[in-house]
Amino acid sequence: MRKYIYFTVFISGMTTLAAELSASRLIGNVFGTSNLVWAAIIGLMLLYLPLGYTLGGKQADKSPHAKSMYKILAWGAFTLGIVPFIANPVLRAAATAFDGLQVGVMMGAFVAVLVLFSIPITLLGMISPYAIRLSMDDTEKAGKISGNIYAISTLGSFLGTYLPVLVLIPTVGTTKTFLIFSLFLLFVALAGLAKSAGTRKMLPYLLMVVFIAILAIFDSGRGIKQTEGQVYETESAYNYIEVLQRGSETHLRLNDGQGVHSVYDPDNLDYDGPWSQFLVGPFFNTPPRATKDVKRIAIVGLAAGTFAQQATAVYGDIPIDGFEIDPKIIEVGNNYFGMDQLNNLNANAEDGRWGLAHSPHQYDIIAVDAYRPPYIPWHMTTLEFFEIAHTRLSPTGVLTINVGRLPGDRRLINAMATTIAQTFPSVYIMDIPYTLNSIIYATKQPTNEDFLSTNLIALTNSGDTHPLLLDATQTAWTYRQEGYENSTIFTDDKAPIEWITNDMILGFMLGGDVESLQ
Repeated sequence: MRKYIYFTVFISGMTTLAAELSASRLIGNVFGTSNLVWAAIIGLMLLYLPLGYTLGGKQADKSPHAKSMYKILAWGAFTLGIVPFIANPVLRAAATAFDGLQVGVMMGAFVAVLVLFSIPITLLGMISPYAIRLSMDDTEKAGKISGNIYAISTLGSFLGTYLPVLVLIPTVGTTKTFLIFSLFLLFVALAGLAKSAGTRKMLPYLLMVVFIAILAIFDSGRGIKQTEGQVYETESAYNYIEVLQRGSETHLRLNDGQGVHSVYDPDNLDYDGPWSQFLVGPFFNTPPRATKDVKRIAIVGLAAGTFAQQATAVYGDIPIDGFEIDPKIIEVGNNYFGMDQLNNLNANAEDGRWGLAHSPHQYDIIAVDAYRPPYIPWHMTTLEFFEIAHTRLSPTGVLTINVGRLPGDRRLINAMATTIAQTFPSVYIMDIPYTLNSIIYATKQPTNEDFLSTNLIALTNSGDTHPLLLDATQTAWTYRQEGYENSTIFTDDKAPIEWITNDMILGFMLGGDVESLQ
């Protein structure tokens, strides 16, 4: 029986970690994957587990029988299996509230879903101390047995870390991942109950399997979010991905859905958003500049190819190297956003910093649009990253980067501009109208603001400039900002972008200004 108890501990440890990571995806589909969300998930899980350890130790002393442990395990597996079915209606309501920026509803749903995990995680936490008590036949071996139990549980947790993220969620989705782990654990519990108490005592617990199966049948075919206008949704190893139809436009949304990462309309390339502003970068250089001077472009954060479409229309079929870490997004871009029609686009499924560092090419524009709301990935905000970008630019190349801000709070822009200025001689900022985005332009050569004005006049007078470029350049000139305040320099050793972003968001929300965005 001891070997089976050890096996039980292994599976229990695996399921506990798998539940935690699956919880992050379940919640992240609506609330995003910010550090604040992760902190809430991990923090509460770490409260539930010690509660389980305490209760498990006490119950094991009261009833030191294997059948008691396996009854607890069965209930833990069962309550874990029903979590996604109970949570989904709450999350769908939260998704609607998120779209409407109804903060009270959002936070209530967030807390409600996290509370759902209190029972299964607490029950699973009871298993290790129970297993130690059942395995203890000689007090002189207490240390060895305890060590073995916790080692086996940790090894199970190791497996539970990778299985959901790398295998199950990308292939079968979050809900079915919960089902697989809970049902497997439930069968382990039922087998253990049959071994310790007999088949007759185990049979009533089969109703748990039946109940979960019924829930799964009734829930099958339902979408994750069921957003109005949704034409496609899926989950990858990195993101929840959603494609929406908004009139003639196709939109790409990820995770919490607060950011539109790509837009596509085969009959129109002029969209609200940051993409067209990347086109402007070369025209901060010494005039006269022409579109023919742009020979190659890199896009860090390709998404579904909106900027690649615009750049091709403006600059022609020049080579474009796009870096997108999520291969599923590239697939979606090909299927729904016309990326497969761009023969000049080289879409690379890899981290943008790594890809840029290992690229053999020189670029006239490097566009960085790697937002994963609300954060820019920290390793793309540092001095070392901008040094890499500098080496990959042509002599007249320009770095362009999309940065977020909040009303009256430009800390992130100031820090990014200060860091970039350590490598680039000239830095310019423009605020995209009617958004919370700004574009930072950094030229490899020393330049001045008047160059943009002179080039704009030349583009206007040429008569053959693409209207998208004219509009973007005029917007950049109109909404240019007067410099920036010197601030923190981000390095690979210290880049507190999450801290700054979290502080900005919390200050904004606590200040009651969220409703102003509606």
